[in-house]
Amino acid sequence: MNQRVVDWLARRAQLSPNSIALIEYDTGLETTYFEWNARVNQTANFLRSLGVAMGDRVAVYSSNRPEYLDLYWAAAKIGAILQNLNWRLSVHEMGGIIASGTPKVLIYSEDWQKQVEELKPDLTAVEYIVAMHKPGPGEVDFSTRLKLDTKLVDLPDLPSDHPWGIYYTGGTTGLPKGAVITHGNVTWNSINTIVSWGINSSHKAAIQMPFFHIGGPHIFMVQLVHVGGSIILCSGFDADETFDLVEKSGITHYIAVPTMFQLLQEHLRWASADFTQLELVISGGAPCPRPVMQKFWDRGVDFKLGYGLTEATGNNFWLPVELVQEKIGSVGYPLFHIDMKLIRTDGSQCAANEEGELLIHGPHIMAGYWQNPQATKETIRDGWLYTGDIASCDTDGCYTILGRCKEMFISGGENVYPAEIESVLASHQQVLEAAVVGVPDDRWGEVGKAFVVTGQSYDEVDLQVFLAARLAKYKLPREIIVLDALPLTAIGKIDKKVLIREATESDD
Repeated sequence: MNQRVVDWLARRAQLSPNSIALIEYDTGLETTYFEWNARVNQTANFLRSLGVAMGDRVAVYSSNRPEYLDLYWAAAKIGAILQNLNWRLSVHEMGGIIASGTPKVLIYSEDWQKQVEELKPDLTAVEYIVAMHKPGPGEVDFSTRLKLDTKLVDLPDLPSDHPWGIYYTGGTTGLPKGAVITHGNVTWNSINTIVSWGINSSHKAAIQMPFFHIGGPHIFMVQLVHVGGSIILCSGFDADETFDLVEKSGITHYIAVPTMFQLLQEHLRWASADFTQLELVISGGAPCPRPVMQKFWDRGVDFKLGYGLTEATGNNFWLPVELVQEKIGSVGYPLFHIDMKLIRTDGSQCAANEEGELLIHGPHIMAGYWQNPQATKETIRDGWLYTGDIASCDTDGCYTILGRCKEMFISGGENVYPAEIESVLASHQQVLEAAVVGVPDDRWGEVGKAFVVTGQSYDEVDLQVFLAARLAKYKLPREIIVLDALPLTAIGKIDKKVLIREATESDD
């Protein structure tokens, strides 16, 4: 049965109208669920005044700000599809993505005004360009929404498989693919997380991850609305601000990527920070070095690894606190309403502790890629999401992510996973960041080449000795190259295609 969609914010406003829903970190402004729902209703009425109807796309080119959150919930109320634009992309890439989504409306924040001006000649299909602040000639003023009715009538009868938003994956060739996330996907991701992670109305979390990213709204934000907790909206990541959030704002849950955690641990406030209010800190987006985890464990913080991907609406695993240091490096067990399996290259299922490609099945799996049926067919087969990630599963049913299928290389007949080598590299005190790629070798077929960002006291001989004591000989990088910074993709992940190109060119 395809269940009818519920108006989340209206229902929460009925159940806990006076609870604090949203706190804006920059201003300290607190908004109750009743107030937030009223403002979102005004936003939905504003979209309707521009002719936005069920199924129409609304493109948002904005940094993290309350207007973006309002649009997230307003689109859901009227069945519009939010096209979340990654502001890290170039104007050229952005133009192609906007064109593929054919939005009726483009709404932008003032920090991207210059880019929108560059895009305007190509926005022929966009009927309205809306400025959150200081609209230019021919643009609509978003603030006029606050003059509209706080009540919303004639809500469409939305099925759960109706799209809620389009989120773009990080492509290194061509345009990024747009994962279509439905109302049912969001609902089940939230249910899975609440039930498996124990989220409740007493919890409070900060949103620092960009809202165009799947993790922005779908790790903690929707779950806290679901249970009636509180959200603190931040414009982005700042180490000093994060320590204030931990010590003064009462956040109980925090998510970040490993680089952010490393910046926190290098900060002067790390040694004296009070972490007693934090119930959970979770790392996602990339492998996290064990020393980073250990420093949190030493401070009594429940720090664990997460594993999510855009195509699965965010969260997938949970590891109980009592097992985190016993099963180091593991992401844990599948969430409540999710199935997993590992397969060999011939499609047969792996045995316990055998490495294979991770497949995920559940109601949180995306509907497909926007206007890309071929990529959808390749990624979702018989209801299973083929993640492209290599993992292992122990006899207890606990999973460990080893790396990307495409990143694995074979050296002397042995499978080598760069993520394992990168973790060891990053645990060395002189290495700040690390990446490993496989390159051709006449004798071994392929060998590893490492790229590192180091501190001032870097000693390559010391690092080589360190690696030799911790890795099998066939896993040792043939060469270590020091860079000022590692190249990043548009979503902030290490761009290994650039490193492979640099590695192979240097060998010619």
